[in-house]
Amino acid sequence: MASAPIDLRSDTVTRPTPGMRRAMAEAEVGDDVYGEDPTVRALEARVAERLGLEAALFVPSGTQGNQIAIGVHTRPGEEVILEEASHPFHFENGAMGALWGVQPRTVVGQRGLLTPAQIQTAFRGHDDHLPRSRLVILENTHNRGGGTVWKPEVFAAVVATARAAGLSVHLDGARLFNAEVAAGVPASSWARLTDSTTVCFSKGLGAPVGSVLSGSEAFVAEARRLRKRLGGGMRQAGILAAACLYALDHHLSRLAEDHENARVLAHRLAQIPGVRLELDRVETNMVYADVPVEAAPLVSRLRVAGLLVNSVGPRTLRLVCHLDVDRAGCERAADILRASLDTK
Repeated sequence: MASAPIDLRSDTVTRPTPGMRRAMAEAEVGDDVYGEDPTVRALEARVAERLGLEAALFVPSGTQGNQIAIGVHTRPGEEVILEEASHPFHFENGAMGALWGVQPRTVVGQRGLLTPAQIQTAFRGHDDHLPRSRLVILENTHNRGGGTVWKPEVFAAVVATARAAGLSVHLDGARLFNAEVAAGVPASSWARLTDSTTVCFSKGLGAPVGSVLSGSEAFVAEARRLRKRLGGGMRQAGILAAACLYALDHHLSRLAEDHENARVLAHRLAQIPGVRLELDRVETNMVYADVPVEAAPLVSRLRVAGLLVNSVGPRTLRLVCHLDVDRAGCERAADILRASLDTK
């Protein structure tokens, strides 16, 4: 029987572990739309405390969490300042315009990160001819930046600049726990400075579904109303929340293994003739590698050879380490890529 392919397309491809499945099966549940699911309530309270914010709301996806935050913070005709490759701008299907009638003002960051000066420059001021700047969205870790981690002091300076301009701040923290493990500081080092933060459990933490949106009690009350508008109100959702609680207990600290595997993978890829990557860019679980051939046909050849990866540019691959691929799998992935390039 052929072995299963090594899947490094994303950390979203993970499957629930046996222990996580047991926790889901045994979860105490209720109707969450009525606020009666005890497992959901426990998850929300625990995440809010970890992030240093007042309250939290369980939502089906990080995209929905981000969009609910935009809906709470803005009004039609206003403007959102965010990095040009950020998830809410690049991967959320134009939702901020379609749902809330607001427009993005994109800024080119350094590996996805912005500076206080860039926030000052992007801020529109108070001219009646111009859209009103209302919200800044930051991303940590930054996906298309390469899994980049914000230094807490730089993040604080950017938030302070936004606050001085009267702007709200939302943190897309889909992989915030990767940042916590990589930087060795609590997730609250970033989140408590914001007006709202999303964290995702279906990426590196390995849960099948679910994100949590946190903020003040007033913010979460309005977020709950918008969740209902978007069809995000779930019933016996404790089955899903139990997976997230299990992930916090069992999968968070092991993110360090994914980070180390990514570094091992990056070093092996860097030894392949024609492959170029920046080793110091590998801060968490992502590896971006430039290859000497067109990426799309190479991705197809790799699939046949037993390696699944994504192309993110004409000659760029993204490989993401996660709990379903161990170090041996990452080393094998590099061998498959080398062999595929040797036979191009």
